[in-house]
Amino acid sequence: MDKAQPKILIGGKFISQTDHDPIDVQNPCTGERLWSQPACGQEHVQEALHHAREALKTWSEIHGWERGRILRSVAIELRKRKEEIARALSLEVGRPVTQSPGEVDAAIEQFEWFAGEAQRLFGDSIASRQGGRLITEAEPVGICAAFTAWNFPVNLPARKIAPALAAGCPIILRPSEQVPMTSTLIAEACVAGGVPPGVLQMLFGYPDDISPAIMEADEVRKISLTGSTRVGKIVLAQAADTMKRCSMELGGHSPVVVCADSDVGKAATQCAAFKFRNAGQVCIAPNRFYVEEGIAEQFTDVLVAEAEKQKLGDSLDETTTMGPLTLASGREKVERLIADATEKGAELKTGGDRPDGRNAGFFLEPTVLADVPVNSDIMLEEPFGPVAAISSFSRLEDAIAQANSTPFGLAAYAFTSNHEKAEQLSKQLHAGMVGINTFLVAHAEAPFGGVDHSGMGREGGPEAIRDYQNTKLTHMMWE
Repeated sequence: MDKAQPKILIGGKFISQTDHDPIDVQNPCTGERLWSQPACGQEHVQEALHHAREALKTWSEIHGWERGRILRSVAIELRKRKEEIARALSLEVGRPVTQSPGEVDAAIEQFEWFAGEAQRLFGDSIASRQGGRLITEAEPVGICAAFTAWNFPVNLPARKIAPALAAGCPIILRPSEQVPMTSTLIAEACVAGGVPPGVLQMLFGYPDDISPAIMEADEVRKISLTGSTRVGKIVLAQAADTMKRCSMELGGHSPVVVCADSDVGKAATQCAAFKFRNAGQVCIAPNRFYVEEGIAEQFTDVLVAEAEKQKLGDSLDETTTMGPLTLASGREKVERLIADATEKGAELKTGGDRPDGRNAGFFLEPTVLADVPVNSDIMLEEPFGPVAAISSFSRLEDAIAQANSTPFGLAAYAFTSNHEKAEQLSKQLHAGMVGINTFLVAHAEAPFGGVDHSGMGREGGPEAIRDYQNTKLTHMMWE
């Protein structure tokens, strides 16, 4: 990895240098330079579009069984590179290296699942009441483009590459400039697995140097974005000019409702484990905790104890349980939200500071805030960091109302042992995904996505591949 060099992929060729100034990648644990990546400009987009046009002619005609075979081969290649990919991920994102292999496994499952979906692209035949047959067929939507965030740099691209390829679509990917080495290794696995030239292409660089040419190209028929709601609105507006289809997984601000009839200790332990995973930089991380009054103190005490068990350290240290935030700006945002909450009356139970002895990198202590006022910024704005904001409730209806009080609707969670309450919470929590007594809502075989300002479309499950297809109807009559 010391001699690692990120590379773009255009027309089946890996390129380590361009005429544009390279972009350095910073290690979030130390602040030091990891490596430089080649940067692309609009001329690279045009070249990639040329190759995608050529690839569409052949890839769209390949039978789904063959596309499925190639996707399974990619899964095998990813498994061969699992350790190397996990290490690159930990270096670029700051996630503990003991936790990174799990994301590679999740990405492998995406390719395996959509390999099967490629083989199940069946149409339908219906007897027409006017005579003849009504025949439906799924056709590839065309050239696709995807923009992905840095926080899950293996699984996020896999969720877009796998269904696009399964449906018969070439795809151009622009991953975050924070994770070029992880992205390079994914591209290498795809090429080694047999993905033909031009079917998958990967461009590195700043959004303003790449995205405009992609968005202006009428031949790009589908955009998939994982990013902020702010960026999602910009992309949607740009997509309207050429009527591009869009699927978007945007910001979230997940609530958790904890009822007094739940196993409080178990619930708090689960909440802490998922809250501080990846230093809280997870789109479906629990952020706002609404805890029934009779158990609020017990729940808070357990959450504090679990937060204080976290061992902060270098991402390559196998004893580390929580790494730094990936970006300096991310830490500054979390610190601003903590300060606002305490100024408005919240009680800082633990954390809230930059840890002693870790002046390099972007570390922040796991933080728990209690009695957080509903008008605090942290109750309205996604922190995307290791801070839990707790408020109490006496009536379940009030907790649900508070849980639904933001414009976001990605994921929501609840803990209860009462079946009627579980049904009520499942129905009334306004989100694309709800977890009852669990945080496990992301599965290759199930739809993943949000509502309202959290986006549109779904990734995973049978629903995902439909966004990469057009449905054609033919009424077949015989004379």
